[in-house]
Amino acid sequence: MSETIELNYGAEEDDFYIQHVKRTEPFERTNHFHGTYEVYYLISGQRTYFIKDRSYLISPGDLVFINKLDLHKTSDVGEPGHERVVINFSDRFLGSDHPLYTPALFAAFQHPSHVFRLKLQDQLFVQHILKRMTQELKEKATGYETYVKLLLMELLLFAGRCSEKQETVSFEHRSPMHKKISEVVRHINDSFHEPLTLAGLSERFYMSPFYLSRAFREVTGFTFVEYVNTTRIKEAQRLLKETNMKIIEIADAVGFENIAHFGRMFKKLARLTPLEYRKLNR
Repeated sequence: MSETIELNYGAEEDDFYIQHVKRTEPFERTNHFHGTYEVYYLISGQRTYFIKDRSYLISPGDLVFINKLDLHKTSDVGEPGHERVVINFSDRFLGSDHPLYTPALFAAFQHPSHVFRLKLQDQLFVQHILKRMTQELKEKATGYETYVKLLLMELLLFAGRCSEKQETVSFEHRSPMHKKISEVVRHINDSFHEPLTLAGLSERFYMSPFYLSRAFREVTGFTFVEYVNTTRIKEAQRLLKETNMKIIEIADAVGFENIAHFGRMFKKLARLTPLEYRKLNR
């Protein structure tokens, strides 16, 4: 069997989700983002992890933190096969309204490096917490949901302390192509509200349109147009939730020159119209 699921609890967009999986064949997770926080622990194998605007080479024992709405994807490196645990949780599960909330719980998600390379002793500590979580969710003894939440808090506080001690060491995948595409992605993230074209970026970054298009998709998993539209719609979602701006104003603010095109793209990516999304998130 190419995939063995050791544990699967909940769904990725639920308030709490955890999956422990072993794979023996090539696997690539498509680029995606979600409104939940993600913690990723690699047990064996190697992975390339694209997060926001950078590619990281992930090794066994690495702990990865991905903030909500950050674009990310994983792909194989070298020999196929890997084992990992991934946890997703929402603000409702462990956010600012929780009686034990402290900003320290989310410090790891704010660290400049998304990746924590743990010492052996710290790896064993993390593995112990994940094993306890797995046992609780399988056995479902009295109070198991509360216990799992406490274990998650322990993991997050531990990571927050790691973030205070860890220097901003780069574990980025530093091939020339990855480095160049990271620069392009950072430019898009900073300038998505402006007119952006493949030809314009090719000229700016001294690459042919053909090479940029091919390399961009290889590194990010997106075509150039898909990435620009996704980045713009993410910002539109934020503005719809957090401001009282009119929809036509939001379309213009995020870089769409045509309100009809904005509406089509929003419905395609968010699966709701902008008005429906605003009503659902107010």
